[in-house]
Amino acid sequence: MRVYIHGAGRTGRDAWPNASPDDALFAEFDSALSLDARVDEIAILTLPAAVVIAHSAGAVPTALAVSRRKMSPRALVLVEPALYDVARGAPAIERHIERMTVARRRADAGDLFGFWEIVRPMMFGAAAERDAWDAEHERASRFAAIDLPWGHGIAARALTGIPTLVVTGAWNDEYEAIGAALADAGATHVALAGYGHRPQDHPDFEETVRNALG
Repeated sequence: MRVYIHGAGRTGRDAWPNASPDDALFAEFDSALSLDARVDEIAILTLPAAVVIAHSAGAVPTALAVSRRKMSPRALVLVEPALYDVARGAPAIERHIERMTVARRRADAGDLFGFWEIVRPMMFGAAAERDAWDAEHERASRFAAIDLPWGHGIAARALTGIPTLVVTGAWNDEYEAIGAALADAGATHVALAGYGHRPQDHPDFEETVRNALG
């Protein structure tokens, strides 16, 4: 069985359009669900023989569920994992955290558009525009409420003993630094270029998973 854990964007089956629905579970978390609640839900979904495939921010509760010994999957596939804690000190990681810290301060002070001015170019590659604010306000609000993916004490060695494949998109220094840190701790790291933050959409993704995990 495969258990698919989505990131901060699409949820459920929509987050994994190319995955086979056979013998698969697709998590669908409400954006208001706390990180601890997500950890518990992932643990409930995951049987000992399951392979857990987690994307981006979804890797955080997944890694926490493992480190807290709430689950012991057969294998992990971490796709562009937002496990910033494992790569602290890397320049790209520290730059991102510094900028996001400023953005969150703006949001906490009630300046949601100021938050979006920083986050939209970082995460979506385009500037925030006042003319588009009515259409994007809800999206910005949702992103401002997401638990930050660092400060949770997650260590790369917490995954030792579980066969782990890390798939990155070869487009962002932060995720490549995370992939390298996990590889140093024993994971297999493969970069599939051309699909940005969603290498799971790459036509070679499934073969890469099969070759790595058997």
